[in-house]
Amino acid sequence: MSGAAAVFLIRAAGPTEPLPLFGISADKTGTGLNVPLQIVILLTLLTLLPAAVMCVTPFLRITVVLHFLRQALGTQTTPSNQVLLGLSLFLTSVIMQPVAAEMYHRGWEPLEAGQLSGAQAAEEAARPLRAFLVRFAREKDIRLFVEIAREPQPRTPADLDLKVLIPAYILSELKIGFQIGAVLFFPFLIIDLLVASVTLSVGMIQLPPVMISAPFKILLFVLVDGWTLVVGSLMKSFQV
Repeated sequence: MSGAAAVFLIRAAGPTEPLPLFGISADKTGTGLNVPLQIVILLTLLTLLPAAVMCVTPFLRITVVLHFLRQALGTQTTPSNQVLLGLSLFLTSVIMQPVAAEMYHRGWEPLEAGQLSGAQAAEEAARPLRAFLVRFAREKDIRLFVEIAREPQPRTPADLDLKVLIPAYILSELKIGFQIGAVLFFPFLIIDLLVASVTLSVGMIQLPPVMISAPFKILLFVLVDGWTLVVGSLMKSFQV
């Protein structure tokens, strides 16, 4: 009698929903993820956003060059890291604004209007970014990562996958950043050599030559309007 009553109560209650495992379950429509899991995925993607900004934008080259410039001037912590990073971030936003706007128009707007699915919107939004990376990634680096990833040889640049383009772009930007940094070092290195030879010739052994050369290097940098030259050259290097 008790078993029949239990069966009656279960049938009266109607179909039951499976209990979510660790909060992972479908939404009410049964076609997507529940809200807590969506929030977790969104927060995870936000933690990866700074790495993406540093690696797939001009931020990488700009920060490398500015840090080389500070070392060449011998000013140690002036400008501070916060100032250099802030300047790099604003310069990056100026360069990437057209690319970001095109990604928004091609990916997010159709997705919001229901014209594209999530995967299709991601593919459309990746096209402007792929075109930007192809412009500045060296062919040698692209070929290297195509071989490492064991990808088929692309017929056109549009066939390149982002997993190949992103590391190739990073290597290319590091190479260019180090080249520019080496060029910036030469004039200040000449000043250091001249000051060191003068101090040694007059017997000023106990006085570090760096202390004497630092004001001359800063004065030279200010007289030639160094910040404008460096920033202007960096910005023009991305207008190819």
